[in-house]
Amino acid sequence: MTEPLVSRMRTFGTTIFAEMSALAVQTGSINLGQGFPDTDGPAAMLDRAVQAIGAGANQYPPGPGVLELRQAVSEHRAAHYGLAYDPVDEIMVTVGATEAVAASVLALCEPGDEVIAFEPYYDSYAASIALAQARLVAVTLRPVDGRFTFDPEELRAAVTPRTRAILVNSPHNPTGTVFTRTELTAIAELCQERGLIAITDEVYEHLTFDGVEHVPMATLPGMRERTVMISSAGKTFSVTGWKTGWVCAPAGLVTAVQTVKQFLTFTASAPWQLAVAYGLRHEMEWVAALGAGLQDKRDRLMEGLSAAGFSVLRPAGTYFVQTDIRPLGFSDGLELTRRLPELAGVVAIPTQVFYDHAERGRHFVRFAFCKKDEVIDEAVTRLKRLSS
Repeated sequence: MTEPLVSRMRTFGTTIFAEMSALAVQTGSINLGQGFPDTDGPAAMLDRAVQAIGAGANQYPPGPGVLELRQAVSEHRAAHYGLAYDPVDEIMVTVGATEAVAASVLALCEPGDEVIAFEPYYDSYAASIALAQARLVAVTLRPVDGRFTFDPEELRAAVTPRTRAILVNSPHNPTGTVFTRTELTAIAELCQERGLIAITDEVYEHLTFDGVEHVPMATLPGMRERTVMISSAGKTFSVTGWKTGWVCAPAGLVTAVQTVKQFLTFTASAPWQLAVAYGLRHEMEWVAALGAGLQDKRDRLMEGLSAAGFSVLRPAGTYFVQTDIRPLGFSDGLELTRRLPELAGVVAIPTQVFYDHAERGRHFVRFAFCKKDEVIDEAVTRLKRLSS
């Protein structure tokens, strides 16, 4: 029998998150790899989901999403960013941000089109682009003055006549960088100059630190009409298992994405949608407290990793800290993370798997700090074995 998997997907095996989380279970290691919290979201929002199930919201909701959630998203966009989106035809609900990215790429890219993404990039981007039979063009983020950033000239040089879109993830996973207004303006100007669409993954929009501002691309002059803005309840409310996200964009772009999305999952779970609508309207103070708590956890983990001998880069957002493993005498993050359960009883993620140019990220390893303090402390204690 010939290889059953289509050729364009043969380079994609089990995701690194599944591999490392399974390794954590098999070895009884502390999992600082996959980015999921070990505490629940706001209790009143969770109760709303239970109430919705009890009230009978258990059948198919409308394909674009429950109107109550779309209205709440519209209110949220206006209140936080001054952006006006019509909840009827400019907002649609998805099964998490991963589906939103996939449906957007599939809807908007023809075979042979090019999509620019900043490496290291979240691994679903490459798979979504491959499914669309498009081509990912990677522009590398490099550490400069303690944060990851890109060279605007390198970005400009990456655009060709085949470029269709730029996929912008800020706050950025896995580096933790938050693009500045100046950086975003450079992207925006290029999109307008070359007629490109911006697909923006903003799932960590409320999880920034040290007073750093998250600037949505759609708020920049001339960008609302060419931006597909993607958000998610999973990271905002610590309910990653709910897989509830949404797209905000002009009606024509939403219609295109919805045309594809309807044949992927058709719709998303009604009880979670109703609960998230409540969360957006009533639990944003809880979200602010979550962000403050995560900043403390970031500092706690950074201090511990530094004491363990890692060189640590300071993230301005997300759940993640990037470390350089070379001060500990290691040079290959993939090799180290596969041995880390044996060496220290901890699981992390090798950053190099998120690069097209793996050698540029070979010496970085990502740790997640969205965990209880005692879990972080125990992980750090174990990691100190590496330098002893």
